Amino acid sequence: MEKTYSVVFYSKTLVEPVKKLKDFLRSKINWYNSCNSEAHITICEFTIDESQFDSIKQKLSKISDTFTPFKLSLDHFDSFQNSGAFFIGVTEDSKNNLVPIMKKIHETFKFLKLKKSDNPHLSIGRRLTPENLKIASELFTTIDLQFECNEIILREFDPKVKQFFVIDAFPFGSNPEPEFVQGSLF
Repeated sequence: MEKTYSVVFYSKTLVEPVKKLKDFLRSKINWYNSCNSEAHITICEFTIDESQFDSIKQKLSKISDTFTPFKLSLDHFDSFQNSGAFFIGVTEDSKNNLVPIMKKIHETFKFLKLKKSDNPHLSIGRRLTPENLKIASELFTTIDLQFECNEIILREFDPKVKQFFVIDAFPFGSNPEPEFVQGSLF
């Protein structure tokens, strides 16, 4: 049986403050896409047969071991007008830490049909109308959130609830892979 999974950056410390923002926006514009989703920064999403699950987990464990924890900061609101997404953006320093990790995970799972995220952000709402995007941008003007980014999270999609739920965490091990150096025989 096939199931859908997502790989994300996630912190329990962000869940409640971001839920309050989403609930406030919902009180102004009613239900919208992502209003019930827990705070996260998407790396990728894929659908696999259950028989591949253990292999995927092993790959995530191995790759996570090579990453070093860092402080992730989110400091501004922004939007993607073309998709109607309103989100909290990461600082330039955080982006410089996140993007190489995201690219390495994308590369590791290139054999899967991935829905990739190349621009790290924390969605507040998706597929908002232009009017609702304007309301969101007027409601939310300043933000300052941080957390210790020290793991990658695997989430599984529950089709009944239409939400992803955390099922596993892969801690960063600060063990960069040794660079292969071409040796000389003489």
